[in-house]
Amino acid sequence: MADFDQLLTEATRNGRIPSRELLPLVYDELRSLASKRMAMESGAMTLQPTALVHEVWLRLSASSDQTWEDKDHFFKTAATAMRRILVDRARTKATLKRGNNQRVLSIDDVDVCAGDLDDRLLMIDDVLRRFELVDPENAEIVSLKFFGGLTNQQIAELRGVTERTIQRHWTFAKSCMFEMLQDETR
Repeated sequence: MADFDQLLTEATRNGRIPSRELLPLVYDELRSLASKRMAMESGAMTLQPTALVHEVWLRLSASSDQTWEDKDHFFKTAATAMRRILVDRARTKATLKRGNNQRVLSIDDVDVCAGDLDDRLLMIDDVLRRFELVDPENAEIVSLKFFGGLTNQQIAELRGVTERTIQRHWTFAKSCMFEMLQDETR
């Protein structure tokens, strides 16, 4: 990450950081975040961390003129990309599960646990979308933690606040989102 900080210093002079210079420096960090995120899924996720990072990498570097203002900007965008990839995969699997493109399967081909995780992921994404309209700042913390895999400490460093502040925001956001879920089921 020392090279990353050096690029940030240069970016201050030049305005922004080109993706082609930044992405190789943060690949290991992204891989670590994806591994942490996938570990939370208790083995039911079929996407591997390396594949997730490669998908994120492809999305972030799709535009050759994409630049980054700072580390915060990059990791927010990476977390958003991870979220979109995971939610898109869950939607696709849910569509297949509910009958689109039906095909005959033997009982040996059925993965019983896969549907629960995808349903949960879609539910969280739906509530997070609604929460973003009400409280975008705290919704971003949820996205960085849940989809980006960042720790409270990493988010605090990105935002320039204390870890305790992030913990308070996280607790508040979880409470609000839980309430939104409760209202939805009533």
